[in-house]
Amino acid sequence: MNKDKIFKLAKGFRGRAKNCIRIARERVEKALQYSYRDRRDKKRDMRSLWIERINAGTRLHGVNYGNFMHGLMKENIQLNRKVLSELAMHEPYSFKALVNVSCTAFPGNKAVPKKEGLSSIL
Repeated sequence: MNKDKIFKLAKGFRGRAKNCIRIARERVEKALQYSYRDRRDKKRDMRSLWIERINAGTRLHGVNYGNFMHGLMKENIQLNRKVLSELAMHEPYSFKALVNVSCTAFPGNKAVPKKEGLSSIL
């Protein structure tokens, strides 16, 4: 890479890393390595976030994540984890319907409906 390209990529770096070519070249190369690695890590992180959200949504209805996904697989419901996490967050009634479908498909799902309102206190 030529000097202009290095300095353009080093824009915003702190100290001599933005205006001294020798240091800037090292920092830019390391930054490009990080960006390459983290583009792959981002996919992994997002998938784990979706799984956590689905698990939280299913546990509200007394089912764990593994049994919920197994029930969906048995019913041949092919929704990916991204869509399921969005449903769990923004469409709780639709997600509850999916949990109920999953419970009927897989007998291992022992959904215990939680009491709501005043009945939970009494």
